[in-house]
Amino acid sequence: MIRIIVNGEEREISSPCSLQDFVGSLNLSSQRVVIEHNGEVVPSGKWGEKELHDGDRLEIVHFVGGG
Repeated sequence: MIRIIVNGEEREISSPCSLQDFVGSLNLSSQRVVIEHNGEVVPSGKWGEKELHDGDRLEIVHFVGGG
């Protein structure tokens, strides 16, 4: 089991996965999300290259439009 911190809350994932796979499991659109991985902003085009490991920290900001 891999433990990561997402927006200050601990989560467990069953196996290593890419940042892209993790975001996909949350059903978030990459066009409206900014992710910081261990203190560094990761462009959405690089999410598939970042693998999550035990103890990683993510900050996910999801933009919502409205009027």
